[in-house]
Amino acid sequence: MRTLRFQLLFSAHTLGSQQQREPVATMPDLAASLDPHTLERTAAVILADALALAAALHLPGRRDRHRRQLEHAIDLANRVLAAAEGEGEDVGGDARLIAGARSTLVKAHAARARDARHGAGQLSLGAQRAPTCAACDDGWQRVEEIVALAEASAFVAARLAAELDNNTAWEAARAAEAAARDARRIVDERNHSYTFHADPGFSFGEGWYLAAAAVLAGVAIQIEPGQPQTPQAERFLRDAGLGSSLQPYRSRPRANKHLPEIVARAFRADPLSAQRKLRAAFLGNAPIPQTVLDWADRRLSGVSSGKKVLLWVRYGAHHPTRNTMYSELVELARRALAAHCVPVLVGDAIRGGEIPSGAVDMTLFWKEPIFQGTDMRRAQLQFFEHLKEAHGLVGQLGVTTAGMDGPALMGLQTMYLTDAPNVRLGTWVGTVPGYREVVRGDGYLERVGHRLRRWADDGEHRRPDSADGREEARTIKGQMPRSPVARGSGAS
Repeated sequence: MRTLRFQLLFSAHTLGSQQQREPVATMPDLAASLDPHTLERTAAVILADALALAAALHLPGRRDRHRRQLEHAIDLANRVLAAAEGEGEDVGGDARLIAGARSTLVKAHAARARDARHGAGQLSLGAQRAPTCAACDDGWQRVEEIVALAEASAFVAARLAAELDNNTAWEAARAAEAAARDARRIVDERNHSYTFHADPGFSFGEGWYLAAAAVLAGVAIQIEPGQPQTPQAERFLRDAGLGSSLQPYRSRPRANKHLPEIVARAFRADPLSAQRKLRAAFLGNAPIPQTVLDWADRRLSGVSSGKKVLLWVRYGAHHPTRNTMYSELVELARRALAAHCVPVLVGDAIRGGEIPSGAVDMTLFWKEPIFQGTDMRRAQLQFFEHLKEAHGLVGQLGVTTAGMDGPALMGLQTMYLTDAPNVRLGTWVGTVPGYREVVRGDGYLERVGHRLRRWADDGEHRRPDSADGREEARTIKGQMPRSPVARGSGAS
């Protein structure tokens, strides 16, 4: 008995070692040379070894080994049944041999269905967090393939259990069916919604991305419940005509990282149409409330009626390296004044020094009661619209803060400063009219000053959708534009 056990273990080890070097579909010559009885016993030993790993599958390498052993046991047991169907002379009508192979198979398929359920669950987590829509959908396609494997194993296990018709086989078949059902539920319950965060500590600008993607591409939205700004979020979305896009809140939503690219695709297709749709949804048709007009007019009372530029100030715990540098802010204000634009400071309160000379301080405006009501988002956009219409606002400039992106989507000329190209928002550069990225480096402040003068001259922002806008965006990032001769027109 001890000799037989050694032979079976040797066969299992030899076949397993060779299988690691070759695909399962191409079985080693050694397996073909073994008689069906040895194959059946070897398959049972390999399966027992695989099932013995069940309690340690979380350890490095154990699950991969478990899967290889299951596939190996299934292949060997299938060879036994294939030989039985051919009624080879080594098999004859050996019912015990056939029952043994079926018993191995039903348990192996149950284990494979359970493993597939686990794999589908793990992969679905990664797919849902994927940084792009394409990667997310590709991940879920692979989840679907794994689920199909679980269902195939459950089907085979049910057939084998009917053939064996014993309690052990039926128990394995029921386990396989339950695993396949759980795996299918992962796909069926996939959350296609993106979350509109209503926690004041979360990026306010993410709301602009999501609402814009819903208007332009019809994505589904779930609102974060029980947060201080949950009612304001719902009010804004319903006012924007997105009530039908709202879904019940569930766990594991899509990653909001996808949203800028979704918005960019709509602008690439038709920038003017995309902008008109967003303005209609976000601003509505009603006049700007008198309370917003009065507040803005009071704050700008006595300020020059000339051109104005918003200078955004950011101090956040998330990505603190993107925060405003006071020395740079002072220089930007100086260059705005040199371009005959009044710098208007908005965003967070200034740190590290006084208000730059000649600048107007409207920081923390968003904390005012009129911008904290149930219509807070629309009120903020209406505030910027009034500055454009009545106070000469021609553009906005600052570090990468998502608060800028709502006005940018409404058509306000925008430059954001960054140490390196921004992967997410870079999709808007040259796509969303007037949206520009300024990578810090030699001469970047001169390029900013040049753009400010263009804004003050009011030349570019009358035609933000022109082809020149794309070329100028590349120039701001330090790339050379095509020559005017190549464009067939004079220099812009």
